[in-house]
Amino acid sequence: MNLLPIDFLDPLIAIRRDIHAHPELAFQETRTADLVARELSAYGLEPHRGLAGTGVVGVLRKGNGRRAIGLRADMDALRMPEKNVFAHVSQNPGLMHACGHDGHTAMLLGAARYLAENAERLAFDGTVYFIFQPAEESEGGGKLMVQDGLFRQFPMDAVFGLHNWPHLPVGEMAAMPGPVMAGTCVFEIRLRGQGSHAAMPHQGTDTLVAASHLVLALQTIVSRNIDPCARAVVSVTQIHGGDALNVIPDDVVLRGTMRIFKPEIETQIVAAMRRIGAGIGSAFGVRVDIDFDQRYPVTVNSAPEVEICRAAAAGILGVEKVRRDESPSMAAEDFSYMLLEKPGCYVWLGNGPGSDGHALHNPRYDFNDENLAIGVSYWVKLVETALRPA
Repeated sequence: MNLLPIDFLDPLIAIRRDIHAHPELAFQETRTADLVARELSAYGLEPHRGLAGTGVVGVLRKGNGRRAIGLRADMDALRMPEKNVFAHVSQNPGLMHACGHDGHTAMLLGAARYLAENAERLAFDGTVYFIFQPAEESEGGGKLMVQDGLFRQFPMDAVFGLHNWPHLPVGEMAAMPGPVMAGTCVFEIRLRGQGSHAAMPHQGTDTLVAASHLVLALQTIVSRNIDPCARAVVSVTQIHGGDALNVIPDDVVLRGTMRIFKPEIETQIVAAMRRIGAGIGSAFGVRVDIDFDQRYPVTVNSAPEVEICRAAAAGILGVEKVRRDESPSMAAEDFSYMLLEKPGCYVWLGNGPGSDGHALHNPRYDFNDENLAIGVSYWVKLVETALRPA
């Protein structure tokens, strides 16, 4: 690997672990935003605050070039308890950085510092916007930043993002054109019946039995209604119903998510869910109402920007370590909203053994600090590649 000589790696690790120890939920990233703004100011960059509430944007200009790019990191954590036992474990009960956003924020801060301290000797001409975004985890902070005027206030030609990826070894990256992350829609299904004593179920309509059959029936949509060559997922993730051990409840609520890459597939899934819901309701004598909430669109990389990212990654890792044909992920990303407005590319950075075999959103997940030097080097090389002097 051809990594940069970063002489502030230990302080950067400390920043990453400090963020990990103090996770904050969507739109509540006040402490993290304060830390980011403080660090940017220390590097000589002016932090701009207020977009999407807790968003922060740092600006670095060099030369007379009119080109500009944005580099984005997400800052929020998840509502889940951490089961790690290391020194930088979460100090906020029930909250955790289980997706590596602490590492994303630290890497981008490291890139901002390196670029600011070494601007004169680095080969780039133009403007770099360092975008620290709140609320990626299901709350659409990327969309709100765009609506609040991100690209009007900070006009840029392209925007770039990355995510640590435990399915790839440390020292490898993946960059693919076209769809790379799925679009997502969440749903809520409410079953209404007539509650009864659990010992006398014949006197009511059992919403829990109906809900159980509905969960199983929904699993046939992708396997029996969608073209096997098309990618789709339907997952029920919540079941809420009942308070007492001897009472069959009036109402049961199911919630979950679907993931798709094509609008027509979503249309098929919605129609199938409504049909199955009506059938289950009729069969068990309950009312079934389904509400859908469209969330993130498909994350689609533009081909020219993918080549820029591949060149930058190859410059630090070697061509053979840059994967070009990874399958798209069924996870979703609100960086997609930025890519609806600007060309750009979203890449995956191998997190490897540092995750100890645990996947993203696992209570024992942790960002691999070995990646800090790789991430900083990649961002700096990307700036030099995208803003190469004419």
